[in-house]
Amino acid sequence: MRKYKLVKEKKVTYPLDEWHEVERQAAAMSMKTGTYIRQISVKGQIVNCNFKDVTAVMNALRIIGKNINQLAKKANEINSIYAEDYENFKKEYEKICRILNRSAFTNRSTVA
Repeated sequence: MRKYKLVKEKKVTYPLDEWHEVERQAAAMSMKTGTYIRQISVKGQIVNCNFKDVTAVMNALRIIGKNINQLAKKANEINSIYAEDYENFKKEYEKICRILNRSAFTNRSTVA
């Protein structure tokens, strides 16, 4: 028994066909049924972002990190940076933004 009554418990009964649908939807979201029911009842919908293939994003982050370090070193050495270096940095940044935007819209599944 809980020391403090900070939670409430409610028993809910489902017909078998509805319960199977709840189980199916919970499995589709890779959630336990209890967690699924709680989330859907409170928030009304569940958004699940599955980023299975994050290697492209990680590679882009590594490249942009290296570019930032190179720009910082050069700026400290000569107290300025070249426009070409800045443009390369900007292109890599835009590339990672495109990858993230594409992933955010293609790897989402919503249950409402």
